[in-house]
Amino acid sequence: MDVQVPTITVGCGLVQGVDAVPVQVEATARHAGDGTPRLLGLVDACVREAYHRVLQAFFALDLPPPRGVTTVNFAPAELRKHGSGFDLPLALALAGAAGLFPPERSRGLFAFGEVSLRGEILPARGAVSVALAAAQNGAQAMLCSPADASLCAAVDGLPLYGAATLADAVFWLAGRRELQPPPPRPPAPPDAVADLADLRGHQTPKRALAVAAAGGHNLLFVGPPGSGKSALLRRLPGILPPLGPRERLAVLQAHAAAGLSLPGERRPLRAPHHTSSAASVLGGGADVRPGEVTLAHHGVLFLDELPEFRRDVLEALRQPLEDATITVGRARQTVTMPAQFLLVAAMNPCPCGFRGHRQRPCACTPGAVARYRQRLSGPLLDRLDLQVEVPALTAAELRAPEDPAAGTAALRERVLAAHARQLRRQTFDGVFTPNGRLVDRMLLRACACTEAALAGVDEVMRRCQQSARGRVRLLRLARTLADLDDRDQVDDVDVLEAANLRGFAPAGALA
Repeated sequence: MDVQVPTITVGCGLVQGVDAVPVQVEATARHAGDGTPRLLGLVDACVREAYHRVLQAFFALDLPPPRGVTTVNFAPAELRKHGSGFDLPLALALAGAAGLFPPERSRGLFAFGEVSLRGEILPARGAVSVALAAAQNGAQAMLCSPADASLCAAVDGLPLYGAATLADAVFWLAGRRELQPPPPRPPAPPDAVADLADLRGHQTPKRALAVAAAGGHNLLFVGPPGSGKSALLRRLPGILPPLGPRERLAVLQAHAAAGLSLPGERRPLRAPHHTSSAASVLGGGADVRPGEVTLAHHGVLFLDELPEFRRDVLEALRQPLEDATITVGRARQTVTMPAQFLLVAAMNPCPCGFRGHRQRPCACTPGAVARYRQRLSGPLLDRLDLQVEVPALTAAELRAPEDPAAGTAALRERVLAAHARQLRRQTFDGVFTPNGRLVDRMLLRACACTEAALAGVDEVMRRCQQSARGRVRLLRLARTLADLDDRDQVDDVDVLEAANLRGFAPAGALA
């Protein structure tokens, strides 16, 4: 009669989007048979190859592999398992089946990492997501590579251990070697950000940048080539409020799930090219990886040459702009990923770019201009709170002295003060809602409009024929303008400036 070694179970995680589904890797071995392994649980080629990588690592480290027929099950069985992160839990389960450590030592243990042929434990994509899943499922500890352990140290309530080799991990489980918790990750050096003071003039566009940063309002710059649209927008992260602890962990999780290097201490800025595919911008692929909208979570998504992007990509942005999430559907699964980003974009006024230029005439026909503008739908433009013209500067404006009050440091100070006002006013049960996402009663309570302000809103609605969504966005902008000026109530001057920044109110609309 065959003697069966007790089944060894090691926890792991299957990364889907930016989240991880807990997976149990179970291994047992019979001491009779032809030695052919059995891998169960809908595993792909990468996981099947892992068995041979791990077996070679056993030989390289002089670790005795399991004898006889080894059966490994990846549960739940209906999920397709993919990725190199299953190498380490598979190796530990096989080591336990070989009797290299007591079975009880693997209870409550999660493991994640790739194993090389020499037995080194390497980082794997999505370690932060697996660590969060382990913490939520009450794991006792998690083993991974030293680099991933340092990365996952931001996850609270989970003991983490980094092992450089498979032998270190096995001997630690056997009680023959000590592993130390990872040291705290050193702070990243501050990112070098160009100063807004380097750009002369453009007082209204700089004001729009401050409003966008303070309230989380989407922004569109329209102007001829070389007027400074892109240069202004790329300096926006320098005046944004800093990331909070929860936001920093969410940004870390999204980038780790995509297999990318970590962003700096500032909010992320993602700037995909206008030829990017829908899957690269929105997320997708066979294994559903995060796209640019998720990598810009709690940061900025910058779309230069906005009308040149594919129409389906632009229209698909409407869901994350409203819901702060993106849902990617596939035949076997539907994955929802976070996508709360600040959308900033730049475009020319016409195909040649010089419509309304002070010196250069426009060569476009009216039909060409109409077709160019029709590339952007009305519903998408309606979701861009700020639509500001960026004119070409004259020679005299370019020679003007630097204005410190319009520099990054001064604008950031005003933005932080306005953000602090919002935090005090709009944080409920630990959840903060910026001005750019206020709705319904919360919006009316936060605005505290004067009678003159409400009359101004009605007048703008009548003259500019705006929808109910346009009214909401007008009030949100007016609230942020009042916050930047350190005022509790929204007045008619805020409504007038908000209408002008929205791009549809003529001067004197409230007169």
